[in-house]
Amino acid sequence: MKMIMLNLARLFALMAFGESEALTQRYANATPVQTQIEVFDERLVELLPRDSVAVRLATNFVFTEGPVWHRDGYLLFSDIPADTIYKWTPDGKVEVFRKPSGQSNGLTFDSEWRLIACEHRTRRVTRTEKDGTITVLAERYEGKRLNSPNDVVIWLDGSIYFTDPPYGVKPQERELDFQGLYRVSPDGKLTLLAKDFDRPNGLAFSPDGKRLYVDDSARGHLRVFTVNEDGSLSGGEVLAELKSEEPGAPDGMKVDVKGNLYVTGPGGLWIFDGNGKLLGKVKLPEIPANCAFGDSDKRTLFLTARTSLYAIRLNVSGIAP
Repeated sequence: MKMIMLNLARLFALMAFGESEALTQRYANATPVQTQIEVFDERLVELLPRDSVAVRLATNFVFTEGPVWHRDGYLLFSDIPADTIYKWTPDGKVEVFRKPSGQSNGLTFDSEWRLIACEHRTRRVTRTEKDGTITVLAERYEGKRLNSPNDVVIWLDGSIYFTDPPYGVKPQERELDFQGLYRVSPDGKLTLLAKDFDRPNGLAFSPDGKRLYVDDSARGHLRVFTVNEDGSLSGGEVLAELKSEEPGAPDGMKVDVKGNLYVTGPGGLWIFDGNGKLLGKVKLPEIPANCAFGDSDKRTLFLTARTSLYAIRLNVSGIAP
């Protein structure tokens, strides 16, 4: 049995080398970077081999966030301080998709491939229609302006769930005295689902849509809710802690088809199983703020990290629009 495990480890290592080399061939201007894989549970090497190497795809941004893959083969991501949404394509080109962007942060696509964006400066959640016009989906709760919508996901029925910490608003300009988790139903109704957060941030659904994971940057933990049939939530217990002396905090989050969680946090990317067991960490030259699965097989994990855009290949596909 031990010999079999060692042989598997060598196989995964060879796969990792091949995958990193494939990235440099697949994506123009992709440059391998120093990548540290910390294994806390051997199940990690089935997802991400020990010798995996990430590549830098683009750099010289201000603070990147909110990556999302489009089925037509390109990635959108936000540069919050630059007030810009960029479009990256595998040929290495980076171009402005939208400027100004309302200082967008989290991005996703709905079932019709319309862009949903959380906007810091304008303090709203918007949808870009097929003709390019902007529809405001959420801007006020009970007549009061939202804080600064941060990250967003779409549920099975098309409902939009988003977090609303106060990162993008001055204290004296706040109208709400809490930091909420909200849902916009398919008919456009805005509902407050929970407000017992300090700084709600990244969120993601389990593959079957029955669980919603939400992290709290200030408290350094990850919570899990049960999603009821009507879209409401119950539970909310702490699933995992992301405590470390390293810089950074729980931020963006994605889930693979097996239900494993990929959470950007202190020092790098933290990978958990669906029950909150830490499998390992990935450390890059810069601390990532968010991530997204993409490419034709959804096995490339794109990471927005401070001034750059990175990618790393996995042995498992992720949940992506």
